[in-house]
Amino acid sequence: MHVYDVLKRPVVTEKTTRQATKANQYTFEVDRRANKLQVKDAVETVFNVSVTLVRVVNIPAKQGRYGRLLVTKKPAWKKAVVTLAPGDTIQLFEGV
Repeated sequence: MHVYDVLKRPVVTEKTTRQATKANQYTFEVDRRANKLQVKDAVETVFNVSVTLVRVVNIPAKQGRYGRLLVTKKPAWKKAVVTLAPGDTIQLFEGV
C-alpha cells in the first residue's frame, strides 16, 4: 500500500481539537487494511514530523435514521490516534 493511500482524512471534532492542543495527539481516518507501522510511516512522510505512538480503533458500522421509515447504514471505518514528539505540530489542525 502506498504511503499516500493510508491516510484518508483528518477527523476534526471538539474532542480531537482538544487532544491536539493539550496532548499533542492527532486523529485520522485511515484505510481499513493499514496497520500501525504503515500509519506511522505515512504521517511522518506526509507531515514531516516525528511520531512516538499510534493507536488504532476499528469503528463498527451503525444504523441511522431519517424520519420514521427511512433506515440507512453508516459504513465501518478505521480511526488512528497519532501522538507526536514534543515540539512537533501538524499545521492542518492549527486554527480550525
